[in-house]
Amino acid sequence: MELDLDESSLAIGRIERALSRIEKALTDRANRPPAAVAAPAADQSALKAEVAAVIGELDLLIAEAERG
Repeated sequence: MELDLDESSLAIGRIERALSRIEKALTDRANRPPAAVAAPAADQSALKAEVAAVIGELDLLIAEAERG
């Protein structure tokens, strides 16, 4: 599957937004009081899903770049 320039731009936008959400989640976690540092399972699952989404988008962009 080839990505055109518009699709690549959209993919990059999705990556940027996901990375922003990951950064916010990590910042929020770092700012929690020590008693609340252990992240609930839902928070960890959401963070893992964001990371997986970023990896998937990057895989698509890398595959497209390799096909040139």
